[in-house]
Amino acid sequence: MENNFRLNDKVIMKKPHACGSNEWVITRVGVDIKIKCIKCAHEIMMDRLEFIKKVKGVINEDNKEN
Repeated sequence: MENNFRLNDKVIMKKPHACGSNEWVITRVGVDIKIKCIKCAHEIMMDRLEFIKKVKGVINEDNKEN
């Protein structure tokens, strides 16, 4: 999986959030990455290396996963 993450990309994390959803949207990209839960709007900021370990995949708008 490539490490090219962009703003507003939808990602699936390996573990679900406490609300039950594992789909997030990227709201900030840099050394740190900020993601927002699609279901409950909770935001989390983590460093890029931690994010790469925890992300399962990126959802394309073409209804396909990377």
